[in-house]
Amino acid sequence: MSSLHGTFEAARIALAALRANTARGVLTTLGIIIGILAVVTTMTAANGLSNSFKESASVIGADVLFVSRTPWIVMGRFFQFRNRPNLTLKEAEKLERQLHSAIAVNPSSETQRPVKFGNETRDNIRIIGTTHKQMLVSSAVPEQGRFFNAYDVQAKRRVCVIGKTIHEQLFEGLDPINKNLKVGRYDFQVIGVMEKQGSAGTFGGPDFDSQVFVPVTTFVKLFGGFNRNFDFAVKAPAGASLEDYEFEVIGEMRKIRRLHPNQEDDFAINKMESLLDAFNNVMRVVLLVGLAITGISLFVGGVGVMNIMFVSVTERTKEIGIRKAIGAKRRAILTQFLLESSVICLAGGAIGIALSFAAAEAIDRLLMPASVSLPIVGVALGVSVLVGIVAGFIPAWRASRLNPIDALRYE
Repeated sequence: MSSLHGTFEAARIALAALRANTARGVLTTLGIIIGILAVVTTMTAANGLSNSFKESASVIGADVLFVSRTPWIVMGRFFQFRNRPNLTLKEAEKLERQLHSAIAVNPSSETQRPVKFGNETRDNIRIIGTTHKQMLVSSAVPEQGRFFNAYDVQAKRRVCVIGKTIHEQLFEGLDPINKNLKVGRYDFQVIGVMEKQGSAGTFGGPDFDSQVFVPVTTFVKLFGGFNRNFDFAVKAPAGASLEDYEFEVIGEMRKIRRLHPNQEDDFAINKMESLLDAFNNVMRVVLLVGLAITGISLFVGGVGVMNIMFVSVTERTKEIGIRKAIGAKRRAILTQFLLESSVICLAGGAIGIALSFAAAEAIDRLLMPASVSLPIVGVALGVSVLVGIVAGFIPAWRASRLNPIDALRYE
């Protein structure tokens, strides 16, 4: 009980000392404020980026393999892929016939065209030619209307399904269903609006809400697709091991392309797992760089707190001598100054967290969804207290070891 009373008494004295030197305390906390602002903002932005990316990528099925001309992730070897032949619609049809167990083989290709409704125009919009099997290989579904069906594809109908951003920017609250949208030089009837999917644009990926789906047969007829490259999305059968099924797809593609056993694959198999691995590697680097900068800021702030605490101990040497002369123990003196340095850093941390909420709000409005979570706040406050204890320990230790007689003589 007496130990608890002594702690509260030390805290009271520490707070009184801080109030007596408010200006100095505020200046001392600047380094801590910057450090905590950096750590909270870094972790908040990283979480927001991760959540945004995973939400957008979730539309790609985990049980889907993508046959492409080149890998999604190319690390310094681009030129070895440039002479690979394009994947064609005929190869997609052959692959579908040979992969009897596949739930779906969906070819797709894309181009960029301006789109217009009324007086509103948007340039360089992704136009994706695909089939009705898009609904089998993706978890994204129309929020309004419908996706095109097998008849739309077979009849080469000029129908389209638009992304959420296209709907909001061009139609401005109007119901777009059955309205005519000009894609390039051609009119298309809007039959559906996709649900909001987000963007992978942070890593150079597409904005999934700013795209227009059209039947692949119409795409080839109007935009020229015979010499264009296609990608094939292959949905594995239920219960199949994706790794094992990948070898089956590779084998069938090698047969279709008549590759000899000693020839390398002239196509690539991509999957969601490899994309997530690459994203996680990038995020680790971003976090390490952010935490390194944060560590430097907190170190500078801690040095500032330590210097101020040395000054505080020097100024209050006689006070320490009086307290020790009337029975104060070393532990009480040590606790007092540790609490004082911790309170300084905790105040700086609280201000840094308050500023981080403003920074998170700006990130949320301008870049991506982001918010400061309670675990991040708890980590930031814990780091603040830890810095205060580490920075104040040596000055507090020196204060607790002062000889009371020498301290009382100090002028």
